[in-house]
Amino acid sequence: MDQLAPPFDPKDFRRALGMFATGVTIVTTNAADGTPVGITANSFNSVSLEPPMVLWSLANNARSLPAFSGSEFWNVHILSNEQEALSNRFARAGEDKFTGLELDTQASGAPLLHGCSARFQCKSAFKYDGGDHTIFVGEVVQYDSCALPPLLYVTGGYALAARKAAPVSTEPLAQLDGASYSENLLGYLFGRAHFQFVHGIRGTMQQRQLSDTDFFVLSLLSVRQPLAAEEIAAHIAYTGVDLGAATLESLVQRGLLVQDNGAHPGLRLSPTGSDAILHVLAAAKAVEADLVGRMGELESAALRNLLKQAILATDPGLPKLWQAPAQQA
Repeated sequence: MDQLAPPFDPKDFRRALGMFATGVTIVTTNAADGTPVGITANSFNSVSLEPPMVLWSLANNARSLPAFSGSEFWNVHILSNEQEALSNRFARAGEDKFTGLELDTQASGAPLLHGCSARFQCKSAFKYDGGDHTIFVGEVVQYDSCALPPLLYVTGGYALAARKAAPVSTEPLAQLDGASYSENLLGYLFGRAHFQFVHGIRGTMQQRQLSDTDFFVLSLLSVRQPLAAEEIAAHIAYTGVDLGAATLESLVQRGLLVQDNGAHPGLRLSPTGSDAILHVLAAAKAVEADLVGRMGELESAALRNLLKQAILATDPGLPKLWQAPAQQA
């Protein structure tokens, strides 16, 4: 007789299952007394197109199991990438999860949340024993969806979806064996993406007679002002520019900056400087809107997330631009 295989380590088994990326859903219904009930679940899956059916599962020890088991209708909400906080709220026990939430009304009466990538209103069809879970199968009676990128969950954390990109190079093989420089080098990708983006605002900068350094200074002061010369230099350091007094004096002489001698002395934008940077930033937003339109919301959300990760991973300790000075570490 073959020896029995050793039992699975539950933690390691969960880790292995976590390698499979899933969407994140909130499933809602009403308890017998009409109280709204909702839980976060990533066990959602499609079952059939004809008839339209979906399934999800719930732990047998969940306090919400009687409500879902006794309900004729329940709704599945595929969360968007902006709904991480909502996912966390419905994953916790012991609180009124629906406080302050705006809900849609529909025939079944089951709560219907806003701002989701997709929503499926379901009539309960079957319930199956699934080990330590109960599997719910429902027939979809109504659904809706939008272009909001979905929230994902993989390897124990939230993630964003992105489609794989085609090669940048026009050559069939941009990655040569043993090559020290290729299109997969992050430095090349960062640099090329930066210069191609800036190309879109270069004309507006030239019209306003602004150099790259001028643009960096004016955009900095559009976020926070006034700033002392040494503070401006510290913020601009990441560009590789050693900002000297002559550059700032030139901006003052050209009427783009003025000296503020108030409670926090420093330089601030003049009306002319404010007008110049507003035009350049408007051009940048137009370039961004065109980029998002070409890439799609899904990839754009993933790109922002990955760029933030890259910045955090390589930050040498630069001042935090969108934090008040007292908050900076």
